[in-house]
Amino acid sequence: MSAPVRPVLLVVAHGSRDPRHAATVHALVRRVRALRPDVRVETGFLDFNVPSVQGVLESLETEGVRDVVALPLLLTRAFHAKADIPAVLAAAPPRLRIRQAEVLGPSPLLLSALERRLYEAGLTPADKSSTGVVLASAGSSDPEAIAVIAEIAREWRHTGWCAVRPAFASASLPRTEDAVRQLRELGCARVAVAPYVLAPGFLPDRIARGAAGADVLADVLGPAPEVARVLLERYDAARVPALVAVGA
Repeated sequence: MSAPVRPVLLVVAHGSRDPRHAATVHALVRRVRALRPDVRVETGFLDFNVPSVQGVLESLETEGVRDVVALPLLLTRAFHAKADIPAVLAAAPPRLRIRQAEVLGPSPLLLSALERRLYEAGLTPADKSSTGVVLASAGSSDPEAIAVIAEIAREWRHTGWCAVRPAFASASLPRTEDAVRQLRELGCARVAVAPYVLAPGFLPDRIARGAAGADVLADVLGPAPEVARVLLERYDAARVPALVAVGA
């Protein structure tokens, strides 16, 4: 008896006019493919970049694919995960069985990826107790998403940092520069900014400008191996048949 065909993993990215965004998404997808060569992984964008999510779904249906796990390349469950992506999936070809996976965050693996980026930027584990960290997110008008970022900051503080403060590049306060100043006033010997974003673009650039007064600015999460592992965890959870399928 042959093994059942695994659902196609469709990574749903936001898209950006900044070419660094798509390049980073593709680098992450390549790492996912390398980790799980038994899984077919495709990429679709909601806006600005090609291929579009709708175009990928139509191509898969034409090929005869029937099962798809659509994975939002998002760190928090805000408007795109709650409205935009379900709307696009609802308009997919009717013969496709599509399950929408959970967003990537929160996850202990993402905290590990954040620390990886801070250490790559020059910190060491010995610096933790004297370093304040700004957890700099893109921001959202969704209270649930903001609450999740604040909770991640609280949890991360308990791993040994001097202090951790959340900050937002848009929609919410405080801004990165305000959080940097707060940590200085708190007495942390050094201040580091950890962008809690997946790819470069307009808002990550705003975070970087706000980090001008910090001692260390980490890179975006990008294709960190921990991020790729979270993608596959979400895929494996979503392909369980008991989950409700979009359009089933």
